[in-house]
Amino acid sequence: MIDETVEEIAEMQTHSSSVVAVKAARALADLTGREFATVEEYERSLQRNAQALRRANPSHASLHNAMADVVAGVEDAEPGDVAAAKAATADAIDRVVDTIEAGKHAAAENAAAYLEDGQTILTHDYSSTVLEAVESATRDGKYLEAYVTEARPRYLGRKSARQLAAYDRIDTHLVTDAAAGYYLEECDLVVVGMDCIVGDTLYNRVGTFPIAATAARLDVPVVVVGSDAKIIEDGFVFENEFRSPSEVMREPAEGFSVENPAYDATPVDLVDAVVTDEGVESL
Repeated sequence: MIDETVEEIAEMQTHSSSVVAVKAARALADLTGREFATVEEYERSLQRNAQALRRANPSHASLHNAMADVVAGVEDAEPGDVAAAKAATADAIDRVVDTIEAGKHAAAENAAAYLEDGQTILTHDYSSTVLEAVESATRDGKYLEAYVTEARPRYLGRKSARQLAAYDRIDTHLVTDAAAGYYLEECDLVVVGMDCIVGDTLYNRVGTFPIAATAARLDVPVVVVGSDAKIIEDGFVFENEFRSPSEVMREPAEGFSVENPAYDATPVDLVDAVVTDEGVESL
């Protein structure tokens, strides 16, 4: 299960960073079904597998934190035997998963309260927290209109649009990434998720920066939604990922290179507010 999860994360088959962190934490439970001679052997295996999961996508701060928290939870328990180490692992996984999911849901509820009836929003890529916020807002009786960028080249925005279209009280439009500036003039708000915020930089799916810069030019507020655990002060260095050129074009590139970064960096001074499980912080 761990190897399969590493491969899934590396291939970006799961797109929400919160979901990735939960999947990775749960994958470590596979170790509790294996045989180990000593606690030291078990803890080395736990550390090695947690590192493999973390390295599958080093850009995900929530994944980094989840793996570190599970390992620390077992080490801090100071298990006296392998059975105790396995029990400590199960407990640590439950705590980490509960914390991630509670933070995600609380952030979504706070964002839902932030959204106003009748607003038109633009969102980019796929954020399960943003989608949950919109669903909660419409369930509470608010009517919204949403423009969703395709998020090429993997077209993750299409997944968002399909999900939004299934909700009541929302009028959903899918637009090309290049058309974001055209439709921003009709929007009251840009609402995006976050991979993480490190220092004074928001890291999110590539395309976020030009949307935020254009929104600032047009005086459209930009709101970022995600759990507070994704805001990192220190101990984490963001590593961008450069995807296969085949995602951009199928035919061979002759005489030129194809660049395909997964994320971009947006200065937080282009962000008007960050909504987390801790509340709303205006910037």
